[in-house]
Amino acid sequence: MFESFSIVIALVSLFSFINYKFLKLPNTIALMILSLITVVILISIKNVFPEVYQFFCDLVINSNFEKLLLDTLLSFLLFAGALHVNIKDLAHERWSVLLFASFGVLISTILVGSLVYFVAQLLSVNLDFTYALVFGALISPTDPVAVLAILKKYDISKSLKMKIEGESLFNDGIGVVVFSAMLLIAQLKHPELDVGIGKEVGLLFLKETVGGLAFGSLIGFVGYYSIKATKDNPHLAVMMSIAIVVSGYAVASLLHISGPLAMVMAGLIIGNKLDVNHHKHQMCTEQLNNFWEILDEILNGVLFVLIGLTLHLITFDNTVIILGLIAIVLVLISRFVSVFLPYSFLNHKEYSAFKTSAVLTWGGLRGGISLALAFSLSGTAYGNVIIQITFIIVIFAILVQGLSIGKLVEKLLPT
Repeated sequence: MFESFSIVIALVSLFSFINYKFLKLPNTIALMILSLITVVILISIKNVFPEVYQFFCDLVINSNFEKLLLDTLLSFLLFAGALHVNIKDLAHERWSVLLFASFGVLISTILVGSLVYFVAQLLSVNLDFTYALVFGALISPTDPVAVLAILKKYDISKSLKMKIEGESLFNDGIGVVVFSAMLLIAQLKHPELDVGIGKEVGLLFLKETVGGLAFGSLIGFVGYYSIKATKDNPHLAVMMSIAIVVSGYAVASLLHISGPLAMVMAGLIIGNKLDVNHHKHQMCTEQLNNFWEILDEILNGVLFVLIGLTLHLITFDNTVIILGLIAIVLVLISRFVSVFLPYSFLNHKEYSAFKTSAVLTWGGLRGGISLALAFSLSGTAYGNVIIQITFIIVIFAILVQGLSIGKLVEKLLPT
């Protein structure tokens, strides 16, 4: 796995250099495009240089995309993303973020699952309804990695930016919990096991979310006081922040509570207590900022390169491709409804509910988290279908939505 990771890092550096010198695109999108081009080249030379093709197949397989993202990269990326979010600004948007990250995800899960199941039946694609809901759960959360990486490139209002940042940081944790709950229902779909499923799912949701937020707050304060005590030794302070992320995520997994939510809370508390946004010239916070910004950029690159390289490991079925293309529209419609409904109940002065919901819909990118959760279903009867649909939606979201979100913002929400 170390060799594979090392080669991916080299590819990230090479692709980033090409983008910096020639393409001038948002780096995450450029990495995805160059990875996909690499895959097309590999497929075209498969019969001529089978060893090269097999080498890249082994590279992605040995990287273990699902485990690498969910067990390693996600903890660092969420902590780094939350570190620079201002809690006071977030508090102003708390109801929007809360509704988007909870009810929004649930509404989208049910809508996407139901609509995709209906279309699957019309196309004679074998997809169980409960697994359609599982798919709805994994595709509903917006990916904080994709959103935050692209958001930096565009000038949008502070309020809207905080809505997108807050939602994208919290709803992936909620989404993973909803995914686990739906998967539990799908796996226990037998009459003799139906009794008590609702209670079990409710307790799972409560334990994961409340436990994750509480534990994240605890390690956040522990991390803050530890770093504060070592502020005269910036290198040690950085080391303490790494320890909080690594050990905190591991303990959260052992306690069966939400590691993603814990990392978001820890990052928010440490970043705001140390005031990293305003004390950038102090040695300790400067080192922390530099380290986490560089690490965030590297791991973002690893994630998007791996997303692109997974293409040649997926066998696509023509009918499922049609379902995937239709699912793009269904997901966007469901996303709009799941944003517009809760948004309409809130009092907002900035823009109209329709325009803001449209931007939030198109800016709600799907990325590595959705794909990793889909790959976790590879051993199930419907895993292959779900992986194909998910990959099609993720590619569309990052390349089409990601490249056009700036123009949509300028058109609908001019500053």
